[in-house]
Amino acid sequence: MQELGKPQELGKPPFVNAPDTVVLDTNVVLDWFVFADPGVAALARAIESGQMRWLGCPAMNDELAHVLSLGSLSARGISAERVLTSIERLQTQVMAPDPHPLPGLQCRDRSDQVFVDLALQVGATWLFSRDRALLALARKAAQRGLAIVTPRRWQDDPQRRGR
Repeated sequence: MQELGKPQELGKPPFVNAPDTVVLDTNVVLDWFVFADPGVAALARAIESGQMRWLGCPAMNDELAHVLSLGSLSARGISAERVLTSIERLQTQVMAPDPHPLPGLQCRDRSDQVFVDLALQVGATWLFSRDRALLALARKAAQRGLAIVTPRRWQDDPQRRGR
C-alpha cells in the first residue's frame, strides 16, 4: 500500500472555519473511487474543482487501505494503489483529531467517531456519509455548525449546496 502525504497540523489556517471544508467517510470514498456512484458525482466535481477542500487523517486512510485490501474488492479488479494515489492528489491530510469525543456527539460505532471528531475540530461545514450511526448525529452536529448528510441528499438539494 502507498503511504499518503505527511499530515498537516490541525488548527492552522485555512482549515479552521473554512466554509468549503468537508470530511468524507470511507463508504463515500468507495462510492466515488471504486463504484463510480452517480450520487457522489456533484460532490466529486466540487472537490476536484477546488470548490471544496476535503480533509482526512491517517486513521481514515488506514481504514480505507484496509477495506481496499479485502478480497471482495481485489476480486473486482480494483487497484488499491490507483485509489490511494487519487486520494493523495485530492485530499489534504491533517493530523488525527483529539481522541476525546465532544459531549453529546458520540457515535454508536466507535470506528466512525474519528469522522465526527475531525469534522468538528477543523470547523468543517459538511460531513458526507451514508452510515446510519453518523447520520443519527446530524441534528446535534447541526447545532455546532456541521451538516452530516448523504452525498445524494446534498446533490439533490440546491439550497443545501448553497449553505
